[in-house]
Amino acid sequence: MKRHAVLTSAAPEPIGPYSQAATMPGLSLLFLSGQAPVDPSTGKLVEGGAEDQTRQAFHNLAQVLSEAGLGWDNVVKVNVYLTAMADFEAMNSVYQETFSEPFPARTTVAVAGLPLGARVEIELVAVR
Repeated sequence: MKRHAVLTSAAPEPIGPYSQAATMPGLSLLFLSGQAPVDPSTGKLVEGGAEDQTRQAFHNLAQVLSEAGLGWDNVVKVNVYLTAMADFEAMNSVYQETFSEPFPARTTVAVAGLPLGARVEIELVAVR
């Protein structure tokens, strides 16, 4: 079997050797790589606080989901990485705007740093 990648120019290009999302033939799961709050038109981090950065990360993930023919209701697992747990409330408010009940499973962890100096990075697992 050969891995299948999902790529879209509507989301930021990967900054390393990885795909925006990947799956395998016959596998119903789609694994979306972590998206930082990068504006795909400029390649730069969006300005603003954790809320703005979370909103952009979700926007980028929505573009990858859309390219795969999926949407938020297909998401079953979310991993959120924050450089400061003080940003949890701001991230959580955008999260609640993005998903509806029943919410996907989620893990949120604090990390020492993220690429490009981002405050948040989010990855997803979706069912096709």
